[in-house]
Amino acid sequence: MASRIEDYGFVSDLRTGALISREGSIDWLCVPRFDSESVFGALVGTKDHGRWQLAPTLDDSSMSRPAKADRWYRPSTFILETHWTTGSGEVLVTDFMPIGGRGSSLIRRVQGVAGQVLMRQELELRFGYGKILPWVRRIYDDDGEALLAVAGPQAVMLRADALPHAASDYSHVGEFMVEAGQTVDMQLHAFSSHSVPPPAIDVGVALQATSNYWTYWSSNYLRPGNYDAEVERSLLVLRALTHEGTGGIVAAPTTSLPEQFGGERNWDYRYCWLRDAALTLEAMMTHGFQQEALLWRNWLLRAVAGDPHDLQIMYGVAGERELPERVLDHLPGYEGSAPVRVGNGAVTQYQGDVIGEVMVALAKLRNHGVHEDHFSWPLQRNMLLFVENNINRKDHGIWEMRGEKRDFTHSRVMMWAAMDCGVRAVQEHGLDGPAGRWAEIRDGLRTEILERGFNSEINSFTQTYGRTEVDASLLVLPQVGFLAYDDERILGTVSRLERDLLDGAGLLMRYRTEVCLDGLEPGEHPFLACSFWLVGQYARTGRVAEAQMLMDRLVGFGNDLGLFSEEYDTSGKRMAGNYPQAFSHLALIRAADALNRYGQ
Repeated sequence: MASRIEDYGFVSDLRTGALISREGSIDWLCVPRFDSESVFGALVGTKDHGRWQLAPTLDDSSMSRPAKADRWYRPSTFILETHWTTGSGEVLVTDFMPIGGRGSSLIRRVQGVAGQVLMRQELELRFGYGKILPWVRRIYDDDGEALLAVAGPQAVMLRADALPHAASDYSHVGEFMVEAGQTVDMQLHAFSSHSVPPPAIDVGVALQATSNYWTYWSSNYLRPGNYDAEVERSLLVLRALTHEGTGGIVAAPTTSLPEQFGGERNWDYRYCWLRDAALTLEAMMTHGFQQEALLWRNWLLRAVAGDPHDLQIMYGVAGERELPERVLDHLPGYEGSAPVRVGNGAVTQYQGDVIGEVMVALAKLRNHGVHEDHFSWPLQRNMLLFVENNINRKDHGIWEMRGEKRDFTHSRVMMWAAMDCGVRAVQEHGLDGPAGRWAEIRDGLRTEILERGFNSEINSFTQTYGRTEVDASLLVLPQVGFLAYDDERILGTVSRLERDLLDGAGLLMRYRTEVCLDGLEPGEHPFLACSFWLVGQYARTGRVAEAQMLMDRLVGFGNDLGLFSEEYDTSGKRMAGNYPQAFSHLALIRAADALNRYGQ
């Protein structure tokens, strides 16, 4: 069985990433990209679907007590260190993925700290999401002995000072003793099977270079004050989820970690949502990473280039458009939560809010002094044309409802925001465009939303026109300037959200799944981003003590490494959903910014 979600650490080389359990098992790794097939897939299956475990052996006769593991990231990096203490000694295991290079590599360095410790490794390599058993053989080259696994176009090579020598039941097992002062290095390389195997890496040099990369990147961070460590880690997560070559940011490095344990709300988040990319651009720009913001802007513009009618809500890491959803029947799912899906059927949905998210982020980039070029502004005009052409179209909403399309109030407000950005670009920045027509559409939307999206009987905006249900996404309305944070209609909406959507632990649900008709069986846990939004709302309307209390509670739901999943199961006191989740970290950054600005 896989570990609890919060028990995983995460390392990245800006192309893909691995999840490493507290027990020292790498249970998830896709190569060569975040959205490629896995070579370690135990996270959503069993060890027979691929894993690499490295830990003190349970057969150590000198072990007078169970091995104890303490772990941390090296400051301002994604270098994971685990300190094992046993009855016979202590070792430090360092896991990291070197930045750059010809392909993805995963390095595990074992250093003896005190006494001696017998270490054991178990390696199960499985390609194709655990379905393909590769041909594994021992080879010898100028760098010594190695294990080479090949199946079709993929190959993986393990070079190690202590190779596993015993092979049984399609697993490679080995034990080795580590004494104080001794270092044992292991390096796993992924490459194309038709290519020449990569040479051995100088682990010491690679470790220092990787540390230098992350610490230099973090040194550009403009520190906000309170929650500095949480904001820095969140920015690092956003960077770690970004493909260095394309600039695309994935929503999470995992697929099908359940929103409801044992349920069907299991989705593939290894793709790039326009909404997430836009919010990431804003977060990076706010905290001193203007170059990264431009990288995300360029990815956005490349992804949406073309006929505006073909615009999608999400794309592949390099901007691919075809992301068909399918079920992997051979995988039992995380804790039996089936189905395991790859691809995402929401790619074909129309979500009316997305262009607004993008236009708001690009407007903030303009306000920071970044000039539009011959490519960026015409594409934004194309996006506004898309909004105009779909002005009366019902949509699936921000939460990707798989039920009937509706007039979602949040979506309509974001269409208003898109048009407002267009008008301001012409009036305040001198860009060319039909500002009069855009203003007419904007003002018409505002009138419509106030008439049909606000229910005076319950003194609240509603999730959709003509109904009384509310939705946490309504907290976005003041964020984009549709109304002031302290407008009586917004305050009334907040009161309704508190009444209808707060769970027993004081966290905000997205909406009530039992009455929302989202096309799925009811039941999910609080979506962390929604509660972070509520922190910002409280901070901006004088409820500073409540904002602080909620923020502290939310920060406490992160794990010991500062990572957050999509949702949190308050009754089971555990994380749920894909992990680490960009949207949660984005919302944390915005909440901290609000508290630092308005909570003094």
